[in-house]
Amino acid sequence: MDDAAGEEEASMFETSHVLGALLASSPLLARAWDRCAAADAAASGLVHGEDGGTVYVGFSGAPAALSAAGAAVAGGGGVFAPVGLGGDATRRMFAPLVAAEPDAAAVGEQVAVQALALQCFLKLWGSPDFQILLDQIRGKAVVFTGHSLGGAIAALAALHYLCISSSSSTFGPAPPVLCVTFGSPLLGTEALSRAILRERWGGNFCHVVSQHDVVPRLLFCPLDAVPARIIVEMQLRQWPARTHHSGAVTAVTADRDALRQLIQTHVGAVAMEQKLADPAAAPSGGPYRPFGTYVMCSPDGAVCVDNPAAAVQMLYATFASRCAPGLESPEAAHSCYGDLVLKIPQHLLVKRVLRAADAPAASNYDAGVSLALEASGIHAMATEASTARQWLKMSRRAGRRPSLNCAQLATKLGRITPCRAQIEWYKALFDGELGYYDAFKQRRSPKKFSKANMYRIKLGQFWDGVLAMLDAGQLPHDFHRRAKWVNAARFYQLLVEPLDIADYHRRNLHRTRGRYATHGRERRYELFDRWWQEKGCAGAGVCRGGDVAASASRRRRSKYAGLTQDPCFWARVEEAREQAESARGERDAAKLAMKLEELREFEHYSGELVASREVSVDVLAPQSSYTLWVEEWNQLKLRDEVRTILL
Repeated sequence: MDDAAGEEEASMFETSHVLGALLASSPLLARAWDRCAAADAAASGLVHGEDGGTVYVGFSGAPAALSAAGAAVAGGGGVFAPVGLGGDATRRMFAPLVAAEPDAAAVGEQVAVQALALQCFLKLWGSPDFQILLDQIRGKAVVFTGHSLGGAIAALAALHYLCISSSSSTFGPAPPVLCVTFGSPLLGTEALSRAILRERWGGNFCHVVSQHDVVPRLLFCPLDAVPARIIVEMQLRQWPARTHHSGAVTAVTADRDALRQLIQTHVGAVAMEQKLADPAAAPSGGPYRPFGTYVMCSPDGAVCVDNPAAAVQMLYATFASRCAPGLESPEAAHSCYGDLVLKIPQHLLVKRVLRAADAPAASNYDAGVSLALEASGIHAMATEASTARQWLKMSRRAGRRPSLNCAQLATKLGRITPCRAQIEWYKALFDGELGYYDAFKQRRSPKKFSKANMYRIKLGQFWDGVLAMLDAGQLPHDFHRRAKWVNAARFYQLLVEPLDIADYHRRNLHRTRGRYATHGRERRYELFDRWWQEKGCAGAGVCRGGDVAASASRRRRSKYAGLTQDPCFWARVEEAREQAESARGERDAAKLAMKLEELREFEHYSGELVASREVSVDVLAPQSSYTLWVEEWNQLKLRDEVRTILL
């Protein structure tokens, strides 16, 4: 039996419509919507209050829409242009998200959000009232919510609150946080979506979308084709004070057919791009992509989709299906959420059965998929039904596949462990003489060297394969946060990277390519350093001597470590020996002083590691490179010209 068949057999029931029914039947959506309506009625655009032990914070997008009305009418989607969160004003506010993504030159690869929502949030964040609110809700269960542009602002507020809760010890354990948006436009780039998944925050966001609402789908279009005034005008139409600003509001009904065609074309292009999954293909449409859980609502029910790719497909399929009576206009579809949150629970009281026109269900799972299609408003005979059915099934598999891959990888890790044990045995053989680093570099005992080298290569191939799977999205997005894998990677790095350094210097690559730390270090080691830092061990073992020594000085072991805690220690030893040799022949006093200062810094750094027993016993072996350097340095300090400079 193949994997797909096995997974479908294991999935006896389709749960997306069950989760949708559970959410719709709870008071959460109704309470959140009440706060949205209250925020739109408030002059400040911000309201909060406690209900059932949970603080609800509602945001209105009307002030932002009003400020952007002139620019939006003037033309283009410039008000929705992506702005990176790595700038001076936002880096500290969203530090975990920015740190989760490597530096990238292209905006499409940066963690970026739409300019209008960010501008409004920054203005709100700077107000004393909002800072007081953050203090008041600290440690409490909180729901951030908003409708239309208010939903995008609410999502930014939730992200900021999650960021400060996770990075500040004063907040203690992260409190329950949920963001519920209604008809919100897309907020961020795909890099933001990846960063949210890596932080394990995807489940903190719930985006409620009605079947034919154009606003959540409009920013799939290229920004130069986006009629930005549509979002602005429909936001203002929800504002009770709109009569005072009627000049900024124009009708969009006349453009209904053109607007639907524009959105359907571009959402369909993005959906097709994801279906083909071609990494070489240029991204379609606009720069924004969904994140979190999407709740597709229709008068017939609700469906929860937590896979971003499946969310795009369902946003397309539901929008392409026929409109329900009364929801033909964009304004009606965008303002219907109050009715939906009241009517869906009532609809759930009616016994639901498959229609006679539906194809007979082959299993309970297929029957559940049919009920999910009905709840999302897609008729079983519609042309979009087959695609939606396929993606509902694939989203289930896509959610499980990374976990299955991770479980299979754990088995492979167990199989590769004997290779690690062989290198540990190789290390123990030379601990008392010259250490395994120098033994490997000098190829002592050729037969043992060959075996150790073979195991070194096998382990490197295994971990490169793990990183390739992670890069390809085949492993859970929080894989690098799981203690099992962080610790396994760390142990491998501390054990094997010294052999890689020895191999680099044995082949004299440091002379032809340059320093090991900058020109010879494998990417996997740099990533493992980052994993270890993110685990909360910042400074320990990263390839920066000052951080390691400072960390070592704060803790003292009772005996020497099993493995030297700085994986780049031997690379620094090699550089120090070369520096000492160069200093012996240096005649220029200024240059000699610079070299001696660097040697003294290394002496302090290595001395801290040895004193705190952060090194393995092989470092202190009688014939090790470090022991030889200590002797060379002590002899160098006896020279008259050196003593004069050091004094």
